[in-house]
Amino acid sequence: MDAVANPHQDARNHNTGRYERTLETAQRDARAAALRAEGRTYQEIGEDLGISKGAAMDACRRAVREAVQDSAKNLINLEVTRLEAMYDEVLDILQREHYVVSHGQIVRDDTGTALRDDEMKLKAIDRALRTRESFRKLLGLDAPSRVSIEAEQLGREIGRLLDSALGPDDTGDDTDA
Repeated sequence: MDAVANPHQDARNHNTGRYERTLETAQRDARAAALRAEGRTYQEIGEDLGISKGAAMDACRRAVREAVQDSAKNLINLEVTRLEAMYDEVLDILQREHYVVSHGQIVRDDTGTALRDDEMKLKAIDRALRTRESFRKLLGLDAPSRVSIEAEQLGREIGRLLDSALGPDDTGDDTDA
């Protein structure tokens, strides 16, 4: 059934073949959720919107899922903004000159050159690395390494199971020949 024949049907994307939400469907889902929040039953919502009880349930679920996803995206964007500000501050600190100070005076070598405090730069680098790690965790960029470890463990376990199922005589090491 095409989108004209059923105005509540989402449109099929001709490139991907998948259904995509239309503006009308998103608005209907929001209306269904608003009616549900008013205490209406799914049957009543369906009757009001001209859809089945099951479609009303689906509409409410989609609206809630979309609201949660939007809120989560907003939170992630806020955290990214905060991390970017921290990272910029760390870079500013890293680019400054830091000198060794003792009793309120800059310490100088025998030639009179001020001694630089590399410890401060190293601390700034550590802080920059921790901030970048927070970015990676927040955005899920480290996930593939975790999957790789789990796959490696799974491979070892399968190998052990095969070894125990085949037994020592089926390994191909025929010592009696």
